[in-house]
Amino acid sequence: MRRFLCLFVLLFGIGATQAASTQNVPAKSVLVLGDSLSAAHNIPVEAGWVHLLEVRLKKMEPGWAVINASISGDTSVSGRNRLPGLLAQYHPRVVVIELGANDGLRGLPLADLRANLATMVDAAQHAGAKVLLLGIEMPVNYGPQYRDGLRAVYADLAKEKHVALVPFLLEGVALNPALMQDDGLHPLAAGEPKVLDNVWPKLEPLL
Repeated sequence: MRRFLCLFVLLFGIGATQAASTQNVPAKSVLVLGDSLSAAHNIPVEAGWVHLLEVRLKKMEPGWAVINASISGDTSVSGRNRLPGLLAQYHPRVVVIELGANDGLRGLPLADLRANLATMVDAAQHAGAKVLLLGIEMPVNYGPQYRDGLRAVYADLAKEKHVALVPFLLEGVALNPALMQDDGLHPLAAGEPKVLDNVWPKLEPLL
């Protein structure tokens, strides 16, 4: 009997610990998996488009939370490796994938980028989440073949996997010096509301 009681206490304790570990997981969440473009690079976190999204959701869609798992410098292979753990931890309803810029800057073969993105989309969909892909563009010095091929990666994958797509996250921002940092790659705080405006029309129907 004593052994049974000890086993019962042990099992109950484990269950209580597991319950406590999930108490802070929001019931409805948007998981953003990205790089420096979503991690508020060199600007206050509060000015970044992901935080602005969180503020908007709190006003318009009560009960939704935003989990920003973006890391500056992240690549598609890193995101692919991190995503399963994030899905298991947060059980998001929507997954926003904003990766590929650093792969492009390093000249990663487009087939490898596509494979990594496809694996992430499959994992998110298998977990029951809706997916939004955020496309990026390379500077003109990368040549039309690579730049066109990169656009096709996002467009073809979105069509094949039946997921929403923003073709270019920085549309209306990237070519405006008043909205971009000196590196020509990252928006200033003044450009982040426009970035959110690019994302919102594709994200809102998924909520």
